[in-house]
Amino acid sequence: MAEVKTATRPLWHPAGWPAWLGLALLWLIARLPLHWLLPAGATLGRLLAPLLKKRLTVARRNLDLCLTELPADQRAVLAEAQAAELGRMLAEFAVGWMASPTTITRIPVEYVGLEHLEAARAAGRGVLLVGGHFSHLELAGRLLTQRVPIAGMYREHHDPVFEWGIRRARLRYACAMYRRDELKAVIRYLKGGGILWYAPDQDYLRGHSVFVPFFGQPAATLTATHDLARLSGALVIGFGHQRQPDGGYRLTLHPPLTDFPSRDATADTSRVNALLEHLVRAAPAEYLWAHQRFKRRPPGQPTVY
Repeated sequence: MAEVKTATRPLWHPAGWPAWLGLALLWLIARLPLHWLLPAGATLGRLLAPLLKKRLTVARRNLDLCLTELPADQRAVLAEAQAAELGRMLAEFAVGWMASPTTITRIPVEYVGLEHLEAARAAGRGVLLVGGHFSHLELAGRLLTQRVPIAGMYREHHDPVFEWGIRRARLRYACAMYRRDELKAVIRYLKGGGILWYAPDQDYLRGHSVFVPFFGQPAATLTATHDLARLSGALVIGFGHQRQPDGGYRLTLHPPLTDFPSRDATADTSRVNALLEHLVRAAPAEYLWAHQRFKRRPPGQPTVY
């Protein structure tokens, strides 16, 4: 699959007007209280479920492949709840990107394991903060920046208006945002003791990848975590996040992976996937199951979607 390139048309070109309306809508959503937004987003997701049929079918298939220890009826409940979860995701992304600093400081947050980041910073070590694609991915990253400075690595958006708007929003709280092709800059940042947050739990269809288990299924996974740790000397720390009953979030920083990296990129990548599994099992209902994680298969194996 060819790499998606960002269009070069002017930002105010008429073709970009729908994207401007989308950014304006996100800004307006972020002005509303979060305790209203999550129920409203869930309702919107349920109403749009007929339009999300393909995504929900993928979610059901992923749940059947990955959470085999759960009874079929429990997996069906999780799959059906994905529509509401996608609606909540819209609300949480809007708040993460567009909410005012005052709004963010009012969100209750429980930080667990910050001592692991503080120890790395005290030792002058860079950190690869490895997380997954949960509904509150962007909001959790912004909440973490209230305690430690972090940079992010992201996939460039094909629409120039969204690329400009979302990158600009992220740079309000992140100290830097790196595209996936800016590896030299990323390595310099990590060698300087920076904290880089990214989510390697999807099949990006480009870059060097290997098939390693993810919930027992062979999953094409980038070796980037091994490569970046080897080239920069950075520690690898898992970053989990969950909603809490009080309307806030728990952010969990796990201990650094020991003896990482090794000389075996495949073994290291398998360890990263095991870490990601652990994060997902902590909050399976809040994970984005609608992505075709197993779209690529090892030679000779049948497709699963």
